[in-house]
Amino acid sequence: MKLVAPLNAFGRADLAMAGGKGANLGELVRHGFPVPDGFVITTHAYELVARDRDTREHFESVEPPEELREAITGAYATLGGGPVAVRSSATAEDLPGAAFAGQQDTYLNVVGEDALLDAVRRCWGSLWTDRAVSYRARLRLDDSEVRIAVVVQRMVEAETAGVMFTANPVTGDREQFVVDAGRGLGEAVVSGLVTPDHYVLRPSGEVVEFTPGRGEVVVRSAAGGGVVHESAAETAGSPAGAQADTRTGGAAGARAERGPVEGTAALLSDEVLRELAGLGRRVAEAFGRPQDIEWAYVAGRLHLLQARPMTALPPPPVGPLDGIRRRTAEVLLEYVPVRPYPMDMSSWLPDGPAGQMSKVFAAYGIRNPIHNALQEEDGVVYRIEPVKPSLTPRVLTAPFRALAKAWRYDPARWTEDPRFQAYLRDVDQLRARDVGTMPWKELRQVPRQALGLVDPIADLRIDYLPGVGVALLRLMLALAPLGRGKLFRELMLGARTRTDDANRALERLAETARRTGALEAEQPPAEFAAQLADFMAEYGHRETTSPILISSPTWEDAPEVVLDLVGVLAAAPPKEREKQPGRPLSSPRLARRVAAAHDGMAFREDSHFFFMLPAPLMRRALLEMGRRLTGARLLDHSEDVFHLRLEELEALSGTDDPAAARLRDLVRRRASKREELSGVRLIDPAAVHPVTDPGPALLTGTAAGGGTATGPVKVIASVAEFGRLESGDVLVCPYTNPSWTPLFQRAAAVVVDTGGAASHAAIVAREYGIPAVMGTGRGTSVLEDGLVVTVNGDNGTVTATP
Repeated sequence: MKLVAPLNAFGRADLAMAGGKGANLGELVRHGFPVPDGFVITTHAYELVARDRDTREHFESVEPPEELREAITGAYATLGGGPVAVRSSATAEDLPGAAFAGQQDTYLNVVGEDALLDAVRRCWGSLWTDRAVSYRARLRLDDSEVRIAVVVQRMVEAETAGVMFTANPVTGDREQFVVDAGRGLGEAVVSGLVTPDHYVLRPSGEVVEFTPGRGEVVVRSAAGGGVVHESAAETAGSPAGAQADTRTGGAAGARAERGPVEGTAALLSDEVLRELAGLGRRVAEAFGRPQDIEWAYVAGRLHLLQARPMTALPPPPVGPLDGIRRRTAEVLLEYVPVRPYPMDMSSWLPDGPAGQMSKVFAAYGIRNPIHNALQEEDGVVYRIEPVKPSLTPRVLTAPFRALAKAWRYDPARWTEDPRFQAYLRDVDQLRARDVGTMPWKELRQVPRQALGLVDPIADLRIDYLPGVGVALLRLMLALAPLGRGKLFRELMLGARTRTDDANRALERLAETARRTGALEAEQPPAEFAAQLADFMAEYGHRETTSPILISSPTWEDAPEVVLDLVGVLAAAPPKEREKQPGRPLSSPRLARRVAAAHDGMAFREDSHFFFMLPAPLMRRALLEMGRRLTGARLLDHSEDVFHLRLEELEALSGTDDPAAARLRDLVRRRASKREELSGVRLIDPAAVHPVTDPGPALLTGTAAGGGTATGPVKVIASVAEFGRLESGDVLVCPYTNPSWTPLFQRAAAVVVDTGGAASHAAIVAREYGIPAVMGTGRGTSVLEDGLVVTVNGDNGTVTATP
């Protein structure tokens, strides 16, 4: 059992013994990189000391066993004694998805055996600081499984030091390296004590961008141990500072070359930057992914002090999007507003509504694999890469087949289709089964059975959508000779849909709540409770976040969303709906075409409504499996089941299946990766909705109609914030779906980051006669609560109002 060993004894496979930092440094040494000599005090040494201790708070006073003390001091002597850097190296750090940057302690310029042993004890203790424990809890890392090693390296008295990223951490561009540099030890840069020189490089080392730093602080080694912080004034006035001014940067004591900005002295010369970039390329290749590298430069030589995978790295830029790919991206942003889970990617997304629509497109010769645009990394969806639809030979005969179906299948009669009636019976049969009492073998089949139910809806859409298209086309052609093409949008108002029915039912609930005081009562009145139960039975399968993600709760799963909506609606009288224009309907022929177009729009909305019926059934079965796996201590929470893929669940014969033991680690790794990406967008909204000069406006977007309105901004980021909206607010949100539309009955206007004039939000906003601006791309980041704005739904602008 190794207690202490040189760095070159370790590699990436030795994480459990050397910790993340030690294993990565050992790998660098093995590849021949310029790493300062050093050794690792392994996790075995930590366990030897920590094994018999009841508390973790007193590592600073613990005395290592003599065997360990001799091993440490012997390795220190072999290193040559003198100043060393002592760094913590936990088994969970420097991993993809868990960088642990700054969570454990580092001690610089440690001199002498006693100081070294004291620094090692402090590193062990840093595993149990509040910040480290909280960080692990956030990443779902079990404290009992974490160990800590300590890396000891010869101290590098850097003239210049800093950090290099082998991909741009802001844009995600893999063809750009970013280097931050400051004078003295790298601690000033890493800890944010100094504004560093900032370089953006091509992988060749060519400088793309340079921003000079301010050098507020320089961290240097102190005589006898430890470090001192010198201000810029102190550094400039000292002999050492004057010497550093002439030595920093260029090769071997040469004065730093001029930076890319004329007249600005850069700390690093072009030669050093090229050498740094070359090292960065090689390190990234060795580890197989972009790296975060700490480096130091002294006496004409570069040293690598640390390397770890970059975390929270945005996806690479998608580049310019053509019109088709941009439209695909718009749809994806609207339907995938949050990061899908592995369960979504393996079940409801490819086989639910989105997958069925892909079948509809394929039936007419268009391959539109929406789920292929969602790219995964380490088992987690990482980015959206819009895929351009491709055509098959079937597209040549599609117009003829579509016309034949339009003639045969009338959208006004689709609910009478025997296939639809059979679908409803099958849903009722599955709904009647109690997943809580099913044996595992039967339970694990329910998700596939639920997915199988939606196939008939795809067939119905294949048959009836051509009739929708023909009805809309005939109405547009009828209006064109009259010069009333602008009336088309207004004439489409008033189509009776299940979304409209749900919104009216919510209004009735709100009226009952106002009359009975149900929302203020500890026990809701029987009248309200019965009405709410009926509402849930009819509409509880509606999605809260996305119709194509099974991980998103339905209204049935999250009744608080419905109660928040009721609260918003009960707070003020209902808004009158927009009246339909009457003059064009004086023609019976035109009235028939308007009615046919309404039937088409209703089919589009209502088929989606019924599409969602199996969703809560499937979700209930998945959560039941998650509950049982949690009871068997294989998962921490029942919702963790969404971190698994459907086929991984189906492969289990039961909770006692030996293969189930690996699920906990699998879920934790994916949950950690998901947590790492929590602040990373799936795609840059500016690529989908290019930012244009708004002129005097605060922002612009797609004009979706409704005239103009003025009111205070209320940014509603998710369904959990529905209750914050007040009557007369301008609703600003990142996305919408039918679950959001009841809010439009109280909002003065709506401004949405995603979507277009034909989206659910735009259609319902026009129904209520409120202005809508869609596809702003950045409304939720530009606008703030309380700001009074005027929304113009006719020209797509949002302007500040004095």
